[in-house]
Amino acid sequence: MSQNRTSTDFPGTSSSSGLADASSSMGSASTGNGGAATGTATALAQTAQQYGEKISEVASQAKDYVSDKVGVVGDKLKELQNADLSEITENAKDYARKNPGQAILISAAAGLLVGLIIRGRR
Repeated sequence: MSQNRTSTDFPGTSSSSGLADASSSMGSASTGNGGAATGTATALAQTAQQYGEKISEVASQAKDYVSDKVGVVGDKLKELQNADLSEITENAKDYARKNPGQAILISAAAGLLVGLIIRGRR
């Protein structure tokens, strides 16, 4: 037997959705099924509005996050523009000496990316 029963399965019992349907149809009992459909449409509209609010909140958070990251990248680019090329090279060599495994993985990923870009242009 099914565990999810509504008020229509057993008269006199109710579930949370059964109560909502019953209360919405009581207000318009003289109209028959039209009241239940109106109640369901109202519930769906409220749910859609709640989801819309959640989506706009998450979109706002994402916008703030992206703005922060763009600012960080912009600062790094300014640092790179003002830095001496030999200093950047020396920093890269020091990093590779301290972290050889990561340096190899970064080099492989960069090579793969460049290969995909070059291959995509052909």
